Amino acid sequence: MTFKYKNVYINETATISGPYEKEGPLRRYFDKTYDDLYFGEKSWEKAEIKLVKDALVMIMKKSGINKSNIDLVIGGDLLNQITASTYGASGVGNSFIGVYGACSSSVLGLIIGANFIEGNFVSNCACLVSSHNMSSEKQFRYPTEYGAPKPSSATFTSTGAACCMLTNEKSEVRVESATLGRIIDYEQNDPNDMGRVMAPSAIDTLVKHFEETGRNPKYYDLIVTGDLGKYGKEIVKDYLLNTYEIDLGDNYNDCGVMLYDLEKQKEIKAGGSGPVCSALVVYSYIYHLMKEKKAKKVLFLATGALFSPILVYQKENINSICHAISLEVV
Repeated sequence: MTFKYKNVYINETATISGPYEKEGPLRRYFDKTYDDLYFGEKSWEKAEIKLVKDALVMIMKKSGINKSNIDLVIGGDLLNQITASTYGASGVGNSFIGVYGACSSSVLGLIIGANFIEGNFVSNCACLVSSHNMSSEKQFRYPTEYGAPKPSSATFTSTGAACCMLTNEKSEVRVESATLGRIIDYEQNDPNDMGRVMAPSAIDTLVKHFEETGRNPKYYDLIVTGDLGKYGKEIVKDYLLNTYEIDLGDNYNDCGVMLYDLEKQKEIKAGGSGPVCSALVVYSYIYHLMKEKKAKKVLFLATGALFSPILVYQKENINSICHAISLEVV
């Protein structure tokens, strides 16, 4: 299902990163960075809540919209009951919606917010996501203190928080359209190979977007997925070319690859993941490119692995989903 928008714009973005992201190639585009993973807090979960609060403070400062004038806050993260978003956004905005789309939460939130604005239900919406390497690893795999080795196919949960303020007031970048994805079961069950799990949903949504809009990859200056890592990225390119004869060309990349220096940062393995991974890339570097008019049409696809550790232990497959949003320079 693809929506078209006429009255939805990006007012501002805010990005807060952790130490590993700070060491990557996009450091200078982040609004704020940290040197350690605790951020002055006593637990990983409280540290992630701190990141969410930082992102909201930053977006209010940059947009000039204070907390009592934010009509709607939409937040998502990986913790049980999306607690980073709910605790971090407490007291901000007039309404709140919590979403869970795993690593696809950033675009899912943008689509929901865009629909509220296009329908004239609200005039602005703060869409935020967060993730924390330690809190996520502890919940979905095992405590990182165990020091268990990881295969080369494993992705690295990014640490940070990112927020995008959508409004109905005209600005330099508008939300042009969006395509909602569907749940895909490609019979994968390895939690250490998220690229292979999520690539099929990225392919499905890309094909759907091109069919429903009548476009092809050349329409866009840049197409980015998030976050398949280096192996999932190649699966998408090869499968689209060999099965659908769709050549993504040189204007395609993956945010999980872009966020880090995979040659120097060996601990990242196949690339970044987590709800904030793609948001950190798009809301900082790519948004900068658009404001500089170096990329005028961007298709942003966020992928998510919809799994529970309990069901993985029971040998169930890991489902995935992907949502896409089209951004254009006005």
